[in-house]
Amino acid sequence: MNCKMICLGAIALSMVSGVSLAAGTDTGTSALDDPAKMEPFYTDSSMKTLRSDDAFTTAWKALTDEDRMAMTKVCDEEMANPSAANTHPEFCSNVKKLGGESKN
Repeated sequence: MNCKMICLGAIALSMVSGVSLAAGTDTGTSALDDPAKMEPFYTDSSMKTLRSDDAFTTAWKALTDEDRMAMTKVCDEEMANPSAANTHPEFCSNVKKLGGESKN
């Protein structure tokens, strides 16, 4: 009886854990990973050199409110958790200068 209960408990736990892990998986992309949206901010196709402040501001204002909010959220997360994995520190710094801080 005890063995049966332990096995059933283990099965139930694995089912619950599997569902929560599946729900928590991220697609690995963020608002900053869309080349079409990020291209106007950079001078080159490798997206390493940012445009001037004026050109950056113009490109930022050309985005939809939804895109700005999504990018700001990702930048807030990157700046709150600095690591080598953050791929857009200069971009996020410029977003913050433009007042792009999410209101969460």
